[in-house]
Amino acid sequence: MNNQKISTRVMAGSAMLSALAVVLQFIEFPLPMLMPPFIKFDVSDLPPLIGAFAYGPLAGVLIELIKNLIHCAVTKSAAIGELSNFILGACFTATAGAVYRHHKTKRTAIIGAVCGSVVMGLVSVVSNYYIVYPFYYRAFMPEEVVLSAYQAILPGVTSILQCLFIFNLPFTIVKGVICTLIAIPVYKPLRKILKQ
Repeated sequence: MNNQKISTRVMAGSAMLSALAVVLQFIEFPLPMLMPPFIKFDVSDLPPLIGAFAYGPLAGVLIELIKNLIHCAVTKSAAIGELSNFILGACFTATAGAVYRHHKTKRTAIIGAVCGSVVMGLVSVVSNYYIVYPFYYRAFMPEEVVLSAYQAILPGVTSILQCLFIFNLPFTIVKGVICTLIAIPVYKPLRKILKQ
């Protein structure tokens, strides 16, 4: 019975966090001076990060999955954006949750989330270069058009891989750090609600 109560609590909390993540995913905006227009900033990884702290890394990944599956219903990116969002968000929350799980302190939460941000940034280079962008080339715009969008910001770049290191890597890490800066102060009061 006790395990059933815990399972129900985790499911209810994860559902609530998934709903919040979906809402936050709609609140996105471009950063035209920093990134090409097809890359937008949002903080929808915040609820999965909180879920990973409260319930473990797997819960964070599942919240990321639910968020992106729901968003697929209204996507304008043929689910390519959602695929990328899931890959990166899963790496972020799984890493942060795994580190925090072993020693649940504020310091470990910060270390875990910062490690998760770096992992997410590094994975963004690999996943975009080998998975996400090749899909994007076929569905929306050819590689040279994507490259020209980066060159409009920094004319000296000459390849997509170079762009991913110069633009996407720091952008993704900073996005994770911003989610971390929001999550750390709000997690403690939210934890009481999520654990009830």
